[in-house]
Amino acid sequence: MNKSLLILAFCLFLASSCASEKDYLVTISTEYGTMYAILYDETPAHKENFLDLARSGRYDSTQFHRVISDFMVQGGDVFTREGIPPDDWYTIPAEFNPSLIHEKGSIAAARQGDRMNPEKRSSGCQFYIVEGRVYNEEELTTDIPKLQKAFTQYLQLDSNTELSETYRRLYQNQEIDSLNALMLSKKVVLEQFFNVNLGLNKREYQINAYTTVGGTPHLDDGYTVFGKVIKGLEVMEKISHLETGPNDEPIAPVYMDVNVEIVSKKKITKEYGYKYPEE
Repeated sequence: MNKSLLILAFCLFLASSCASEKDYLVTISTEYGTMYAILYDETPAHKENFLDLARSGRYDSTQFHRVISDFMVQGGDVFTREGIPPDDWYTIPAEFNPSLIHEKGSIAAARQGDRMNPEKRSSGCQFYIVEGRVYNEEELTTDIPKLQKAFTQYLQLDSNTELSETYRRLYQNQEIDSLNALMLSKKVVLEQFFNVNLGLNKREYQINAYTTVGGTPHLDDGYTVFGKVIKGLEVMEKISHLETGPNDEPIAPVYMDVNVEIVSKKKITKEYGYKYPEE
């Protein structure tokens, strides 16, 4: 290899090395404050699509149009704001990654339901930020719908009149936490009585995340997670607790401006506390 080729190879190596030391820092600004986020390389199609919309200014002046306390805030409906006909709304193939879960602060792509969208393709613009809640390990590793079904059947027994009355009282008072605790307390009894397994397999890091920072575990492996808010979660929390009207839309509109800048990973770690996985 001659000298000029060696120099060219070295320059290309330096360029590649410098690029890997930087990342895109996303800022989502609202009247309630600013959220700072990173996007995952593991979901390249979603990352590039979000960056294209943000850099072109198309996310600016869109709204967080659907907010649910202790669940999520959803926004970025570029297509509706621009008056694009629904038939022209593009979607993105799902990019599920088992290591990217719906822990608090995760950014994921909204999509149509499974019946209309069996491939679970993502909306080309709408996204949501997860709030969720903290779970205990028992409820996290229990198939709650199956538990509810078995528990309801168990209540039909004549010998369970007192238990049935307790259930009815809790349900009428909408004491949901106490209701779930009551059902979970009968999990082993129900498994033995009906000879069923009411357990739910969860990966270790899912258990660690959802029992500490919290999130929405039932959405895992069904919606593409492609980023994370690394600073400003209190802004998302304020928005999620706003008064809403029909379709969970805030009564007072919540507009956003979205910007992107290239920043060194060291700065992102130092100033925003996000630790990158070892490469």
